[in-house]
Amino acid sequence: MVQSETGHVFLIGAGPGDPELITVKGLRSLRAAEVILYDRLVAPELLEEAHPSALRIFVGKQPQHHTLKQHEINALLIKYAREGKIVARLKGGDPYVFGRGGEEALALREAGISFEVIPGITSAIAVPTAAGIPVTHRDYASSLTIVTGHEARGGDEAPAINWEALAKLGGTIVVLMGVRALPRFTQQMLEAGMNPQTPAAIIQEGTTSRQRTLVATLESIALQALEQDITSPALTIIGEVVSLAHELHAITALPSVQDLLLSRAS
Repeated sequence: MVQSETGHVFLIGAGPGDPELITVKGLRSLRAAEVILYDRLVAPELLEEAHPSALRIFVGKQPQHHTLKQHEINALLIKYAREGKIVARLKGGDPYVFGRGGEEALALREAGISFEVIPGITSAIAVPTAAGIPVTHRDYASSLTIVTGHEARGGDEAPAINWEALAKLGGTIVVLMGVRALPRFTQQMLEAGMNPQTPAAIIQEGTTSRQRTLVATLESIALQALEQDITSPALTIIGEVVSLAHELHAITALPSVQDLLLSRAS
């Protein structure tokens, strides 16, 4: 690859899991990259789209274990860009939706590095859709609240969520990265007066061939998730829209576009 005189960083949203859900612009930028820093939830198929000579660096984070701390990831982005490289920071979902892309963008700006943020399809919307759950519906919910299930205080983590306030808000609530916190926040919502029979679902590895969907109620979702061994990555969706899952799942379970094209060609 020809090295440019001035480095540049693309902060790319890889989408919710299905490699075909990356944007055209995101894929084009990924293919141009000389260095790729990628997260744990990025589909392996996307890395195969990179140039064969591109340097691939895993910087993924798992619950209770980070391969690199955030400031170390920022430093790598700056390092390779200052070497004149085209750098792709490939992140699951959207870079600015609980992806810490905003922190990386600020670090690049402070370092005087040129960059572009390429939005991705957030799992907060795509994963419920893949399970037959529209996050809004005129008859069920006219508002959508997206929160993180990581509640650690202090340091560089997000502040604790006021679950009691969310329970009174209504509409649809989507909780990302909240498998371990599921018993705690559902209990807090119940204690705040939310109807125990409010439909709820937890979806593991959404939009992929390994997707698992558990539909229950606010009162029972935590216990059922434990009994069925639901693990990360998964998101929780709470609200009346979940009641549509059984009706609309049959639509989302149709053959993929690729399958349809293959069947027409045969």
